[in-house]
Amino acid sequence: MFYYNSCVTVEEESIYPTIPQAFACLRVCQMLSGYYRDIYLFRFDDQIGSVYILAAEEIQIIVPPNGDWYFL
Repeated sequence: MFYYNSCVTVEEESIYPTIPQAFACLRVCQMLSGYYRDIYLFRFDDQIGSVYILAAEEIQIIVPPNGDWYFL
């Protein structure tokens, strides 16, 4: 058996969401999982500071830095 060491860098910069944004993302993801919806994509856009969540193939949610999430 051969073992080798591999290292992968997923992101070079750290993600820093705001506190209200982090709590809103947690609530939204908990709500989606409570309704048995798969979360396909969770992305932080560092240029505009918003989080994009794609769930259940048709649910799109934006969470801006102020934490007031909305459907897209």
